[in-house]
Amino acid sequence: MEQNLDIHFFRERLAERLIELNDLVETGDAAAKPVELDQTRVGRLSRMDAMQAQAMSIETKRRREGEVVRINAALERINNGRFGNCLECDESIPTARLKFDPSTLLCISCAESRE
Repeated sequence: MEQNLDIHFFRERLAERLIELNDLVETGDAAAKPVELDQTRVGRLSRMDAMQAQAMSIETKRRREGEVVRINAALERINNGRFGNCLECDESIPTARLKFDPSTLLCISCAESRE
């Protein structure tokens, strides 16, 4: 099923999100640095809070890096003419779904069957 997508719109949206993520990754790197364990300078609860914040920063960074990979893959699909088709069934992904997340790989039916 062929659909008429505004490829320029999706390419621009993906590129903008990629810039946002790269900016966020740079600012988030400081929070993911190792926690200093010097007990003379920082109390136990403060260290635990810092370690929790560090773990959350590391996970956030991992998720952002995954989104960067998905965005780059979506841009590649735009370049090779495969954007907007489900990677499993090759049916068109609804435009509303693509507008919500242009990096989506699957139509709703295939995404639900994976859950």
